[in-house]
Amino acid sequence: MEYETVDGEEVPAVGLGTWRMSGPTCRNAVATALELGYRHVDTAQSYDNERDVGRAVAVADVDREEVFLTTKVWPMHRTHDDIVDSVHESLARLGTDYVDLLLVHWPNPLASTAEVMGALSDLRQDGATRHVGVSNFDRDQLREARRVSSAPVVTDQVQFHPFEPQRELLDYCQAEDVLLTAYSPLAHGGVMHDHVLTEIGRKYDKSPAQTALRWALQHDGVAAIPKATSREHLKANLDVFDFELTDTEMALVERPSRLQSGLSMLRGRLGV
Repeated sequence: MEYETVDGEEVPAVGLGTWRMSGPTCRNAVATALELGYRHVDTAQSYDNERDVGRAVAVADVDREEVFLTTKVWPMHRTHDDIVDSVHESLARLGTDYVDLLLVHWPNPLASTAEVMGALSDLRQDGATRHVGVSNFDRDQLREARRVSSAPVVTDQVQFHPFEPQRELLDYCQAEDVLLTAYSPLAHGGVMHDHVLTEIGRKYDKSPAQTALRWALQHDGVAAIPKATSREHLKANLDVFDFELTDTEMALVERPSRLQSGLSMLRGRLGV
């Protein structure tokens, strides 16, 4: 496993995303991931699976302190007290005294960014979380969150894959030492039959998915949380640190496409 360092914290470069997982499927995926060597698990209040994630972490043959655990506050919780109360409910469901990273899930135009970030900062001060961050914030929204937060904003978790390279946001994060956490790095399966990724991957005896994940992780300051449930796919997503794409290959893989990005989001919403 490789790590990205931010705010003095070593964050495992590959984690497990759990969107649209629940029940035994979720518990089994998290348990298998931890068995295979994952030490970074992502959930959210809106996923309705915090209890399943927490149970899997609790019974794993891994100390809680070794697992970098993230959850996210649903943006409808927009007042200080609502946010604090919701996070304590999350901790109860997760069966832990703290999370390693607490994010606001989406920007809410009806909420005060200062109040939201103030609540996250207070939760950090009280020990409910070790770090705070945001998710789905664009560059200007991230800049404002950092300006009003008394705690370091260590990451922005966004959709990031070859068809959605987030170049403007990535440049800002790299310049400001903010970790970019890539969700849906496989474009909800959209990379699986891509001819460019297939051809480049063949050179390294890797799948198109592994090639896309390598592309994401080869950027400075990027971690990724691909979703997977089978042992085969979980293992394959870890097996991406033994090869390196050339500069030419990195450029060939990156192909911004509104169509492909839109299809990725649609596949995610439909659960396909």
